Amino acid sequence: MSRIGLTLNEQKTSIRDARTEEFDFLGYTFGRRYSVKNAKPYMAARPSQKSIQRVTEERVRSAAATGEGTWPEVRDRLNAQLRGWQRYLSYGMLARAYQIVNNYVEKRVRNFLRQRCRHSTAGTRRFPSQAIFGTLGVVRLRRAPASAS
Repeated sequence: MSRIGLTLNEQKTSIRDARTEEFDFLGYTFGRRYSVKNAKPYMAARPSQKSIQRVTEERVRSAAATGEGTWPEVRDRLNAQLRGWQRYLSYGMLARAYQIVNNYVEKRVRNFLRQRCRHSTAGTRRFPSQAIFGTLGVVRLRRAPASAS
């Protein structure tokens, strides 16, 4: 590796046994999981807690909290952030991570629209989930369908 100019960071580098412990690498958590059907162990990857926290607290909050521009501009910034995160983390066990992010996005968007429209209640009737992810055009994270080859 030194021939091509790469060095290992001794403080960050460690050897882990994924069969006995979980570890985080490049936004994923790798480790042993157990089947719901037969309780047999298998190796799995899923988005890490740190990655989920980063997308919710930094990216979604910043896109919705700035409040600059019209709703289509705010929505487009938010959708770009969500699509980028979804494309990067598109492997492994995604359902729970996507559910966490979708719930957070729904809450932040509803709060943003409620404040923008000066709505005094919680806003769930005026901005239901179907409207946020439907007519208002916010991206709902889902596993992409398998491509037909």
